[in-house]
Amino acid sequence: MSVKVLIPTPLQKFTNNQATIDCDGGTITDLLAALDQQYPGIKKRLCDDEGELRRFVNFYVNSEDIRFLNGRQTPLQDGDEVSIVPAVAGG
Repeated sequence: MSVKVLIPTPLQKFTNNQATIDCDGGTITDLLAALDQQYPGIKKRLCDDEGELRRFVNFYVNSEDIRFLNGRQTPLQDGDEVSIVPAVAGG
């Protein structure tokens, strides 16, 4: 199953400057593993040492925040769009 992953500009150095990646995964966890296999080092930027998603990175599946779905276990369907959005803070 293939999903489209939208990569934010700060992480595109891991994806050979690609803003959009087609990747496989049945859940967000599976997708992260597949992304890291294709683009080594990207998962370390998205997950902490325990494998939990970093607090300052948000994931959306078809514009739905995964925090309000099933988190890392959010199921993915063929054709879904996953957006990775780093949090922005200012002051």
